[in-house]
Amino acid sequence: MNNPGNTFSIRALKTISALGTSQEAEAAYREGNSGLGLRQFGEDSRWAGSLPEALSKEIELQVGAGYPRLDPTVHYAIFCARQAMKEAGWTATDRLGINIGSSRGATALWEKYHQQQLGAGRVATQASPSTTLGNIASWVAHDLGSQGPAISHSITCSSALHAIINGCAWLQAGFADQFLAGGSEAPLTPFTVSQMEALKIYSRMPGPYPCRSFDQNKTANTMVLGEGAGMVCLEAGKHPEASAWITGIGYATEPLSHGASLSAEAQCLQKAMQMALGSTPAASVEAVVVHAPGTLKGDSAELRALEKVFPAGMPEIFTNKWQLGHTLGASGMLNLELAMLLLEGKPVQHPGYLKPSEAPKQKFKKVVINAVGFGGNAASLLLEGHA
Repeated sequence: MNNPGNTFSIRALKTISALGTSQEAEAAYREGNSGLGLRQFGEDSRWAGSLPEALSKEIELQVGAGYPRLDPTVHYAIFCARQAMKEAGWTATDRLGINIGSSRGATALWEKYHQQQLGAGRVATQASPSTTLGNIASWVAHDLGSQGPAISHSITCSSALHAIINGCAWLQAGFADQFLAGGSEAPLTPFTVSQMEALKIYSRMPGPYPCRSFDQNKTANTMVLGEGAGMVCLEAGKHPEASAWITGIGYATEPLSHGASLSAEAQCLQKAMQMALGSTPAASVEAVVVHAPGTLKGDSAELRALEKVFPAGMPEIFTNKWQLGHTLGASGMLNLELAMLLLEGKPVQHPGYLKPSEAPKQKFKKVVINAVGFGGNAASLLLEGHA
């Protein structure tokens, strides 16, 4: 979907991740720092992208103290939503739409109540409402005082980008005047890590690069889980004060061969990118922020898809999972943040294993971002910045 009438303005974007807040993340991208570290899960230690301790305490003080019975996934969403709304200068109205994606939802709280059920045969009264996926957007709407639509969804790891796509659709249809879209994920629990290890995709690599996202020379899977969230404020049209503009939207789903698979050439990503480009020449795209979770099959399939979409020459490739891990349903929002820095001319470092032969450009005009989840649910956005 790409034509002059389908332009959407990014008025504000706020994130949290293993790199810290948006301001701290900008410094980490500039300096090439990683937020990954070893974390204890039961008796085992594994690589993880945990929020910095100071940031976790700040979120607990600002949000958790007021909502003690809610999962960190909800706390993270509320924290980012407050900051994004403030930066945009928005106040909640019944014409404000909210859509927040999450692959897992209230992960830690769900596991806590499940343990209660196994031990005592019963759970606390609030177990059901506090662990449903809709719980995330509903509490964000409550905290902001919004009376418009409050939607939560899971489209696995492309959940955040699909929230943006849904927000653009609501704006284009005239069902909302402003839209808060985002993703939130707090998956650093023993059970979630065990699920990834059961798939044999979790990293056992040593530092300094335990996650070797998009490294085509790796010989083992290197996915590392991370926690984080991000919220973006969207308006229809080309607002003069926008940080950047979404000028193309793409999405596709491919048939399943099994629940975690992509086709060898990631047909869904090809279709999503081509749809986002529309009439825009592929050669005009200067950079792509890839999904690239650090797995052998996932990374190679995305490379094949890029080669098909950009046959005349590959744009410069950027990735951030080597710095903050794979935040599952929130990952698209962290990719959006990285793309925004590229459009603003802020320096972004490549990891040592992906150093380009030439010095990277300082400012990009058109950037594509990708996300794809279990089951082949892909989403892509074409972003354009100020000239």
